[in-house]
Amino acid sequence: MKIATYNVNSINARLDNLSEWLNLENPDVVLLQEIKCEFNDFPFFALQALGYEVKILGQKAYNGVAILSRHKMKVASENLPDFKDEQSRYLEVDCVINNEEYRIASVYLPNGNPPYNNANDDSKYIYKLNWMSALYKRAEELLKLQKPVVLGGDFNVILKDDDVYDPDKYQNDALFRPEVRQRLKALQYLGYYDAFRCLHQTKSGYTFWDYSGGAIYQDLGMRIDYLWLSAKAVDKLKSCEVDKRPRLSPKPSDHTVLMAEFE
Repeated sequence: MKIATYNVNSINARLDNLSEWLNLENPDVVLLQEIKCEFNDFPFFALQALGYEVKILGQKAYNGVAILSRHKMKVASENLPDFKDEQSRYLEVDCVINNEEYRIASVYLPNGNPPYNNANDDSKYIYKLNWMSALYKRAEELLKLQKPVVLGGDFNVILKDDDVYDPDKYQNDALFRPEVRQRLKALQYLGYYDAFRCLHQTKSGYTFWDYSGGAIYQDLGMRIDYLWLSAKAVDKLKSCEVDKRPRLSPKPSDHTVLMAEFE
């Protein structure tokens, strides 16, 4: 059983790349971020034709998350509970796979950096910290369900120095500041496991490369996409790998796929 996460950076712009990858790998569940469209503009038919049921939380031109599944699923939460949010960044479903119910969420955590025209504006960073606090609260509640939980997506956090090609360059970036790293690390203390690092202690595991400067070919990347697993989920973990093929395709997203296989 395979679960993958992929920030597509516009579902309609990457539909051919995504469809090709789905046909090659046949994952059971795919978590998408930055679909950048509303419900009526989402390519439901094309993905249903590939065998996937689709749930989305869309937003015009920005953000948006979706979950594709070859198995029956039911929406459990749109956006984080008890957190007022005008942006579409969190979608949670119950999904029955091999007669076991999983709780799975697609997560698109805020970037947090200020606008280019106002470096002193910290409103986006405060929003990011508050969003992460709400995510922590929800993650804590989900552990009480006593079922496998998977929180996957673009977390916009570089957790350690080894997770970026040049840590010195990002010391003051909202992806790498101590407060956000501490909040993501708190998920581990809570009882979640970083699927990739469970199996790979020294691999870079980069999932994002900027479009400029040929970053993908020089491997100037960062690891900001994660699959966080509860104990009941990590017990079933067999593999977790970064698949660079979508990033190397024509007209790619700046992210690529992270996929885990479970027993």
